[in-house]
Amino acid sequence: MTGTPSLFDLAFPDRPDLSLERRYALDFDGLLCGVDEAGRGPWAGPVVTAAVILDYERVPDGLDDSKKLSEAKREALYLDIVSSAWICVASASPATIDRLNIRAATLSAMVRAVNGLPKRPSYALIDGRDIPPGLSQPGQALIKGDGRCLCVAAASVVAKVTRDRMMVRLEDRFPGYGFAQHKGYGVPRHQEALEALGPTVHHRMSFKPVRLAAEVSSD
Repeated sequence: MTGTPSLFDLAFPDRPDLSLERRYALDFDGLLCGVDEAGRGPWAGPVVTAAVILDYERVPDGLDDSKKLSEAKREALYLDIVSSAWICVASASPATIDRLNIRAATLSAMVRAVNGLPKRPSYALIDGRDIPPGLSQPGQALIKGDGRCLCVAAASVVAKVTRDRMMVRLEDRFPGYGFAQHKGYGVPRHQEALEALGPTVHHRMSFKPVRLAAEVSSD
């Protein structure tokens, strides 16, 4: 696939519509795939992408954009999604992000997530403005798709929970940075830790605050 939209783009309302999305899925033999990411903005940690093919007869109650949900609700939905849907997760490391840039690293990870699904989807819905280069099936970019489309919302939950768990584990290996709390985002506590301790191997050196902190720590 190129970055051009499909000639038969699907229309979605501003809020998820289960009956509409179920009809769309039937048109693709149930193999409608949602794709989303978590972690484009943080200074540290990977960007994580997820691809999800929902079973539209077993859609978890309360499924929505992960940013609108509490941590407890996301965790509960995550368990429901992985027990009822086909999913695959792929990530790009900070080193890959620095080498490619965050946009290219994210889109590459999205393709790997879609390709890793147990069933090959017939159509992919990608949150945002970009269709990942190299996607092997038709698809469309869907702005604010995680709040408009259930399979994209499911992908957003899976990506977010997966990444948050990864950042919590980093806290044990790199104490003092607060990764378990801020998940690598650029909050004041993270800035203070960078200034005091310098960057780790899990920081994105191509991001300006990290690069400046590295320059200071090397003086």
